Amino acid sequence: MLRAMPRLSGFFPLVLLAALAALTFWLDQSMKQDVEPAQSQRRDPDYIVDKVTAHRMDANGNIKHTLRAERLTHYPHDDSTHLIAPRFTSNASARAPMTITSRTARVSSGGEHVYFETDVRAVRAAYGKHSEMVMETSFLHVTPDQNTARTDRPVTITDANTVAHAVGLELNSETRIIKFLSDFRGTYHDPDRAKSRR
Repeated sequence: MLRAMPRLSGFFPLVLLAALAALTFWLDQSMKQDVEPAQSQRRDPDYIVDKVTAHRMDANGNIKHTLRAERLTHYPHDDSTHLIAPRFTSNASARAPMTITSRTARVSSGGEHVYFETDVRAVRAAYGKHSEMVMETSFLHVTPDQNTARTDRPVTITDANTVAHAVGLELNSETRIIKFLSDFRGTYHDPDRAKSRR
C-alpha cells in the first residue's frame, strides 16, 4: 500500500531568504537614495551566493530542515530565488527524513511556491517495517503553506514491494493522501505470499 510522504511544509528556510532580501534592500536604500525607475525593474540578479547551506531549527535547537545548493540567485524584479543543484532534507517527521533533489529549483516571492525542475527525486528513508520510498519526476510544484505537492508530468513511485507509474500526481502531506491523475499502472509484490511458496 502506498503511503503519502511526510509533511512538506516549511520547505525552505524562509527566514534566511527574507533576511537576505531585507539586507539587500537596506544596503540599496542606504547607498542609492535616488534610484531611477528603470533600475528598480532590472532583470539582472541583485545577489548571488555560492555553496549555500542553511539550517532551520526547531524550538529545542534541533535541526528541522537543511537546504544545500551549489548556487542561490535572487532576482529583484519578481523577488524570485533560483537554485542550482538544490538538496533539501526535512527531519520534521519523527518517522523518517525526506530528501528532495533536482537540477534546479525556483522559489516564488515570499516562498509561497517552490518549483523543483529536471530530474526531481524525493526519497523517504526506511523506518520500522517500511522500506525506502522513492518518487521520480521531471517537475514538482510544492506549496508549503497548503502542505501540497503536485505535478502534471509522468511520475514513478517505488518501494521494496511496489512500483507505480502515472501521469500527474497530487499529494497532501497533512492527510497523507496521494492522488494519481491519469494513466495509472502499478505492480505489487507480496513478500509474505512469496515466502509461503518456498
